[in-house]
Amino acid sequence: MAKPSLIIMARWPAAGRCKSRLSNQIGRLPASVIQNEVTKHTIAVVRRINQRDLINARIAISGLGPKACQRWSRTLEGFQIHQQGEGSLGLRMRRQIIFCQREKKITSHTGRTTLIIGADLPSLCEQDILKAIELLESHQMVIGPAKDGGYWLIGLSGSLLNPVPQWPFCGIPWGTNHVLSETLRKAESLKINYQLLQEQSDLDLIEDLEPWLQSNQRKD
Repeated sequence: MAKPSLIIMARWPAAGRCKSRLSNQIGRLPASVIQNEVTKHTIAVVRRINQRDLINARIAISGLGPKACQRWSRTLEGFQIHQQGEGSLGLRMRRQIIFCQREKKITSHTGRTTLIIGADLPSLCEQDILKAIELLESHQMVIGPAKDGGYWLIGLSGSLLNPVPQWPFCGIPWGTNHVLSETLRKAESLKINYQLLQEQSDLDLIEDLEPWLQSNQRKD
């Protein structure tokens, strides 16, 4: 079987290009510094799993031009770097999943199991991702709920990805606190066998900074 693909959906951590809600509270530059640190943490976690040859890792970036994207890719050994492209978050995620299926190097009647995570999870650890991969061996979908009503991870088994469906990515009210509930409603209506992971919080507002600060304190 092909290794699962794991996609990090990230924004380039430059002032004015990321964390708009946090920028409104603490300023563009401080928000971009935080985004940069948390993005590096996410990449480090995924790199350790990738080095164990357990996944096919890639980063889908927004806010970065093609040439700059190529330059950045040369500094990240083991990662494929791609631009997210235009459209809603759902469209951009589905586009990346389709790319992963096209790159599958074996002949199979099923697709390649694929997981997507964000790049702003200060408490993310290897076990979070390994647990999701394990669950996808017996479930069609796995979701990591976020405290804001969205999700920090979505994983789809190969059995759901040939062809890539539209339902997890279309008709979802992105940017609201109904993302998770609507995604699960659609899954249940289609009798999808899914499992939830532990809830986590990403960094969007000042109050979300506490786990990031705690994470940095543990490193000191």
